[in-house]
Amino acid sequence: MLKCLECFKNFDGKKTGIFAAGVLFGTAGIKILSSKDAKKVYTSCTAAALRAKKCVMDVAGTIQENAEDIYAGAKQINEERAAEEEYSDEDDVEVTE
Repeated sequence: MLKCLECFKNFDGKKTGIFAAGVLFGTAGIKILSSKDAKKVYTSCTAAALRAKKCVMDVAGTIQENAEDIYAGAKQINEERAAEEEYSDEDDVEVTE
């Protein structure tokens, strides 16, 4: 019996109350987050994210196509320039001989 009284001396009502309030808010929070209305919000947000992803992927595809066209054009310009330089070098060799 004496040990039991010692346990009550160490009892902290404030900490116990905070714990109980945390359990209560946690339980209420779970119920709110799993409600039908919350699920509708989650579904709407997910649908908006999927639409945004599609939009970003479309823009990225367009940018990639344009980059490929630019790269091909740049390669062609460099090939033409190299051919002109090669032709020019051949003319210089013939003149010096």
